[in-house]
Amino acid sequence: MNQKRIKTRAKINLALEVLKKREDGYHEVKMVMQTIDLYDKMEFKIIPKDIIIHSNHKWVPKDQRNIVYKAAKLLQKQYRVQQGVEIKIYKNIPVSAGLAGGSSNGAGTLKVLNELWGLHLPLKTLIEHGKRIGADIPFCLLEGTALAQGIGEILHPLPSLPPIWLILVKPPIYVSTAWVYRNLNLNKDKQGSEVYSMIEGIKRGKIEEILPYLYNELENVTISAHPEIAHIKKRLRQLGAMGVLMSGSGPTVFGICKDRESAQFIYKNMKKQYREVFMVKTYNKEDICDDGNRYE
Repeated sequence: MNQKRIKTRAKINLALEVLKKREDGYHEVKMVMQTIDLYDKMEFKIIPKDIIIHSNHKWVPKDQRNIVYKAAKLLQKQYRVQQGVEIKIYKNIPVSAGLAGGSSNGAGTLKVLNELWGLHLPLKTLIEHGKRIGADIPFCLLEGTALAQGIGEILHPLPSLPPIWLILVKPPIYVSTAWVYRNLNLNKDKQGSEVYSMIEGIKRGKIEEILPYLYNELENVTISAHPEIAHIKKRLRQLGAMGVLMSGSGPTVFGICKDRESAQFIYKNMKKQYREVFMVKTYNKEDICDDGNRYE
């Protein structure tokens, strides 16, 4: 086999706490992460040499700055691979949205080239490589529902939630993740851990059990610079979302819906105001086993 096509899926954070800033500049976090069925498509073809990147999205770099290039180059250099690869990225996940779209592309690249280049590396090794490129890549390699600690590389799989209908709204705003973390007050008093409460809710297996514990410590910082995010949260609630939260450092907001009909109603109304609105479901381990990441 010298070529392959895959889907790479986005994530949301159901709970996100920041513990401290480390000496290496990264932040220690504790997060509950969930894969969702919003995906990009990627095509890989082995070529004699070089790493060539194509994309349908004008804001995706085609050179060494691209996380996909970095992932391919890391494996090529680390294992002295003599072949090259041509990679096409068809973006559907919004760029710079707090949904790990780029990280999912990077994770997909590690998985596919591990296979096409015949490296036979275990998932644990891919995760070690992935964390050197991006903090969300380890989770994007694992997928499903998981507790992420450290900078995101220490992963503990969690039981799968029942399928949840979601509405995602990405306003036309750019958020600098570095700026958000710089402006986060790590000295303020914290109550109990919402992350562990969220985990207990997940173990009980009902959507209603997780709603009280939706939490993102970065949210207030991002909203202070972009109050439109608070407006989106309010509007989603008004339209019937059972729970709403900003994902990652933003600006995307997701709403948890009671059922498909509720999701369709909210989608139709939010689409009147925002261009990037998505109606998707959560994506669990059972789904991963069913169809892998292939696309036809």
